Amino acid sequence: MADVQHVVVMGVSGSGKTTVARLVADRLQRPFLEADDLHPAANVAKMAAGTPLTDVDRAPWLRSLRDWLAAQTSAGEPSVLTCSALKVAYRDVLREGGPVVFVHLNLTAEILAQRMGQRTGHFMPPTLLASQLATLEPLLPTEAGFTLDATGSADELSARIADRVLATSGV
Repeated sequence: MADVQHVVVMGVSGSGKTTVARLVADRLQRPFLEADDLHPAANVAKMAAGTPLTDVDRAPWLRSLRDWLAAQTSAGEPSVLTCSALKVAYRDVLREGGPVVFVHLNLTAEILAQRMGQRTGHFMPPTLLASQLATLEPLLPTEAGFTLDATGSADELSARIADRVLATSGV
């Protein structure tokens, strides 16, 4: 089971996590989970109202993501998960679910704001971007993972991620 490696595509809202991660999961033929799908209704309502989540709000959600990763690990199934994973402490919780490599999709605040402004049907309003950027703690050198400039196409980014994951996982 030590060989199981999960890919967590992380970053602030609007960075392209879902689009890129779905393509990575397809390329690697791995199960995929969109972390937003596990947010409790109270969290979604809070964010939709323009109120940032607190660490207390996020804790049960992060544990549910950890538990999903742990189930994948137990089944011997490497997976792909999207999660903002803004703080090292949040990433620590996710790592409890099994070996994880984090891929931080990084963009300027201007590009993120533009993307969020053009998005429809998502509960996260553009007004919360500043709080997400203020909360974001970049990957530490001690954390397994890498940061990518996310200005390329989703197809290009997913290919780069999949190639790098395959090269480092020994698969």
